[in-house]
Amino acid sequence: MKSDITIPKVENVFLAAIQEWSDDFMENIWNVYLINDSDFKLDSVMVVSKAFGTIDGEMKKTSLLRHAFIEIESVSAVKIEMIEPKVLALNNEFMVTFFIGNTLYDKKFTFRTNTINERATEEVPVLFKNGVVVK
Repeated sequence: MKSDITIPKVENVFLAAIQEWSDDFMENIWNVYLINDSDFKLDSVMVVSKAFGTIDGEMKKTSLLRHAFIEIESVSAVKIEMIEPKVLALNNEFMVTFFIGNTLYDKKFTFRTNTINERATEEVPVLFKNGVVVK
């Protein structure tokens, strides 16, 4: 029975945290983007995010945030959310679910504790900006 279930591998779809200037906050903030570097359009995209971990010996976790996108074109990116600076000290987890054709894909992406920082940046495909990539 389990051998009949095929779980497709997510390829060329990933997340990137990019530091950008915010006129609202008058400082640089980290925004998380969903990058579709594939040749296929993503349909019915759902992203559920949360942060969790320990700060000063105390367990912390945030509420769940949900984001939905009708479609994301091939070789494009969409902004998911801003990451609050206090939450950078926690694990930031994003569960991404989408369709390509009639096939359902899902993958959990995690920015580990304190991995979102300027020293960890690299050039992000599609956006061509420096950011922290998690695949």
